[in-house]
Amino acid sequence: MAIPTYLLQGPRVALRHVSREDYEELTALAQDSTDMLQRWLGAREQTWEAFNAYLERFEHPTHEGFVVCMRTTGAIVGGVNINNIVRGTLQSGTLGYTAYASTAGHGYMTEGVRLVLEYAFRQLKLHRLEANIQPDNAPSLSLVKRLGFQREGYSAAFQFINGAWRDHERWALTAEAPTQTL
Repeated sequence: MAIPTYLLQGPRVALRHVSREDYEELTALAQDSTDMLQRWLGAREQTWEAFNAYLERFEHPTHEGFVVCMRTTGAIVGGVNINNIVRGTLQSGTLGYTAYASTAGHGYMTEGVRLVLEYAFRQLKLHRLEANIQPDNAPSLSLVKRLGFQREGYSAAFQFINGAWRDHERWALTAEAPTQTL
């Protein structure tokens, strides 16, 4: 296995871009985490074609895809995307993230998302990141609160998941916000 090139490193985890070589590991993690994730994300195809389509998004300047890895082993513990990046006068993006059942509850995603925020605000020069979260997804809400996001509103029937339009809370963080993230 090649030594990974990390974009940023924290005390326990490191951040790198997702790659084709991650297919098998991410597929196994997703399958092992179906019970935990399906409620929030819905059923997802775990085929090579679906993974390639996912990766193709990151070939465009409107999307960035990352994996959060253990620094010591390189094992993937989570995934983070910045989607719908808009430049010009907005300089914003939408944050999405996934933890996995085998590593949830250890603070890895708090550390990993913190690294993504640093990358987004410093390297990508974004001004604002938004996260949209279902109101009963307590772990995800706790994560954005720990990172200093502020609740901005409620979006009824925001996203189609598991056969129904689901409400979401809208949380955001700006580059100049006084937080513990950077």
